[in-house]
Amino acid sequence: MNYSLTLQKYNLKATPQRVEIVNILYKNGHLSIDDLYKSLLKKFPSLSLATVYKNIKIMCDKLFLQEVKIPHKKNVYEVSKAEHSHLVCSKCSSIIDIQLDISKILEQAKSISNYKLDESSIVLSGICPKCA
Repeated sequence: MNYSLTLQKYNLKATPQRVEIVNILYKNGHLSIDDLYKSLLKKFPSLSLATVYKNIKIMCDKLFLQEVKIPHKKNVYEVSKAEHSHLVCSKCSSIIDIQLDISKILEQAKSISNYKLDESSIVLSGICPKCA
């Protein structure tokens, strides 16, 4: 896949570091900044953690990456895709995407709170089949 073109679609300059960030996230799915940084150091030994944070923020601001907030754990990042929820294993910490119809939950939340909802994030935790 040509990650340079993908970045350019989001008006992001395709620096070697950004291309590698995208490559790593496509291969691994969900990663914390610390884990992403460790992977990037293999290819860019002089890369600073601050540069990784800066690039992740820019890519999130452009809606190219999404931050996934996992309760009681470090936030992870993923390449943006169709709306979905996440399942997290409380033993091995694996994270997978799952498509859920949350329309009833959103309607119930709107009717109870009178909020005009513009975003939702659902993270479910339990024990994955491998750890069970």
